[in-house]
Amino acid sequence: MVNIVLVSHSEKLALGLAELLAQMAQDCKIAVAAGIDDADNPIGTDAVKIMNAVEEVFSPEGVIIFVDLGSAVLSAETAIDLLQADMAPKVKISYAPLVEGALAAVISAAGGDDLQTVLAEADAAAELKQQQADK
Repeated sequence: MVNIVLVSHSEKLALGLAELLAQMAQDCKIAVAAGIDDADNPIGTDAVKIMNAVEEVFSPEGVIIFVDLGSAVLSAETAIDLLQADMAPKVKISYAPLVEGALAAVISAAGGDDLQTVLAEADAAAELKQQQADK
């Protein structure tokens, strides 16, 4: 099964989303890599934390990393570069909106879809929200 890593500058934000996703697709593994280990300034992302989260939920079917803000993309890219050479090609970053994309992804993954299909479902999630707004 394709599994999910949530990357956010805020640990509270990512943990709340993980709780929601776990209710929607209980078989999909979800890891959180959010915030930094600084009690005075906990907001940020850490590439090593992301790498560890990917390794925690890694599956031969793949892992999708969801990010909240632009600098999280840089941390996620660095994390992929740090992975073992055989793992890295099976890890993708989604640029979909964090909540909608991750929700669409876990539902698709729980249905047994492959990595590219799960990623496409995540990417399409923003379009669904826009269609509702256009009504």
